[in-house]
Amino acid sequence: MHDPWWKTSVAYQIYPRSFADADGDGVGDIAGIVSKLDHLADLGIGFIWLSPVYCSPMADNGYDISDYRAIAPEFGTMVGFDRLLAEAKARGIGIVMDLVVNHSSDEHAWFRAARESRDNPMRDFYIWRDPGPDGGPPNDLASYFGGPAWSFDEATGQYYFHLFDRKQPDLNWANPALRAAVWEMMNWWFDKGIAGFRMDVIDLIGKDPDRGITADGPSLFDHLAEMQREVLDGRDVVTVGEAWSASPENALRYCGQGGALSMVFQFSHVTAGWDPVFGKWTDRKPDLVALKRVFNAWQSALAEEGWNSLFWSNHDLPRAVSKYGDDGEWRVRSAKALATVLHLMKGTPYIYQGEEIGMTNTRFDRLDAFDDVEVHGQWPDMRARGLSEAAFLAGANANGRDNARTPMQWDASAHAGFTTGTPWLAVNPNYPAINAAADRADPDGIFAHYRHLVALRKARPIITHGRFVPLAEDHPAVWAYAREHEGQRLTMVANLSGEALGFALPPEGAVTGACLVTNLAPRASLAGAIDLAPWEAVAVLGPA
Repeated sequence: MHDPWWKTSVAYQIYPRSFADADGDGVGDIAGIVSKLDHLADLGIGFIWLSPVYCSPMADNGYDISDYRAIAPEFGTMVGFDRLLAEAKARGIGIVMDLVVNHSSDEHAWFRAARESRDNPMRDFYIWRDPGPDGGPPNDLASYFGGPAWSFDEATGQYYFHLFDRKQPDLNWANPALRAAVWEMMNWWFDKGIAGFRMDVIDLIGKDPDRGITADGPSLFDHLAEMQREVLDGRDVVTVGEAWSASPENALRYCGQGGALSMVFQFSHVTAGWDPVFGKWTDRKPDLVALKRVFNAWQSALAEEGWNSLFWSNHDLPRAVSKYGDDGEWRVRSAKALATVLHLMKGTPYIYQGEEIGMTNTRFDRLDAFDDVEVHGQWPDMRARGLSEAAFLAGANANGRDNARTPMQWDASAHAGFTTGTPWLAVNPNYPAINAAADRADPDGIFAHYRHLVALRKARPIITHGRFVPLAEDHPAVWAYAREHEGQRLTMVANLSGEALGFALPPEGAVTGACLVTNLAPRASLAGAIDLAPWEAVAVLGPA
């Protein structure tokens, strides 16, 4: 039996607004993506996860969709999208769309009809409740973007529910007609030839707001099972569910035998580093031991069935090399070390645009310089909890979503070659030194390292199938593990610190053979006492 194609593929996430602008209006677009497909084909990726390009008023940069079957004019046209699909396919690259169906835009035709009257047929596509006894919201559920999760609709005298922005009303998944409309839309896209869906906050669709339940609600897995029957069965596609609430204990319900999804995006490694009171809005440094334990737990939980998605960064998270590496002196070497650690695990790795050239976090000196709606929504809540503006600013600079959304740095020309116009979000000032043209010109650059890792996954079954063996889990600076398959052992050792150190590799990781990958000098053996240079990462393949 052949592996599903996505098990040996590496994915690449494109945030279209920030990737490449072909028409000079300062906003990335579909034609810009087409112009850069050779960059991605050269990297070797198997599919693109395309963040939303649908029609949207852009209250949340496209995650508020007003028409699921139309392309936003700033991104192009459906004709242009069809060309992207064809050009990507010609290069062996699938397009995975973003399925945003926990909520729509308040400008979607469904919601416009729903707020016309209480007895409109579309009313039940959304969640409406009468005011509470005091005339205020029905309960105290809060929006993830700050403030209450209920907004009052003057015209009909009821509150509607929104877990995100007030312009993103939640869809009512308890309504079979709503679900049927979603299935029809998904089938329409699949019939166009897309390769799959990344499913935005899919763990929220089973919510029961009257009982205060948002994630992992009582009907979640029933809805996913219906999706499998009505849409996914019989299709050779990839599906990945974004599930902030997913845990090693429930993950197999999403992606195990009989689960509807190929894999889940879980965020345990992200939230493990958050402050217990202020969440991500402080500048806490990652705890490597805690980070390893999370990754190792997920490798164990999905060892026999299910499948891991592997990622450091995405459009909602800080830049990997700034968060987990050293974006100063050791930027290049630490970027390669982080790539090595991630790409040799079991699962499907995701590269976020710019990660393959070591793009870094940007920096804002004032809160009003941030574009992100989440920063502005959360600041009043954090201030009320006692966080100072200086601390909140430091946290927003460390973890805010704008870090991942600054334009892709293609070359050293004006605006990093992203646009001939004025970019919608300022380009990181370090683009003259950090850009794709410069990095790709270096045969020992970060791009070359990523390209090598992507090729290894296709060529070496041990990376797809090998048993994962964690090593030295409690070491505060070294990440090490082995992979074992059919008498072979692959051992990866990485010093994730800026200090040289000695490390004693446990016997179950010892291996002598061929150096598969290194960001420094090749080694033919990993055994016993090892001296590691700052941010050195190396993997050796040999007999077990």
